[in-house]
Amino acid sequence: MAQTLNINGTPHAVDVDDDTPLLWVLRDVLGMTGTKFGCGMALCGACTVQMNGTPIRACVMPVSALVGASITTIEAIGETPAGQKIQAAWRDLEVVQCGYCQSGQIMSASALLASNPNPSDSDIDNAMAGNICRCGTYVRIRAAIKQAASA
Repeated sequence: MAQTLNINGTPHAVDVDDDTPLLWVLRDVLGMTGTKFGCGMALCGACTVQMNGTPIRACVMPVSALVGASITTIEAIGETPAGQKIQAAWRDLEVVQCGYCQSGQIMSASALLASNPNPSDSDIDNAMAGNICRCGTYVRIRAAIKQAASA
């Protein structure tokens, strides 16, 4: 069924089944491969994007639930003030190791910073709890969020 999704400020007409997960629309239909497939069950956070500024898991979110919403992906997060700060801190502190989970990590961290410009350790833990990093860069992730908050 044809639907129009607002992704990164641009309307995209997509002709997919209503229950098609956003992840596959982004990657396979629109060619936006920055959002990664991890577990397919909303457990790892690799597929995190933002819907109206709130982090969601694209692997389980059907496109029918997104009509009328504003979706932001890793491709455009650097255009937001919080995204710019987070991406700069990620580079400065060399957060990335293998990098696979990082688009999801950045999407969750930038949503946190946009809603809470001075997060506590507890706030960071709560916001980032659903994002898994197999390389264990959690200490650098926390430091980068704190650096971005103080920028």
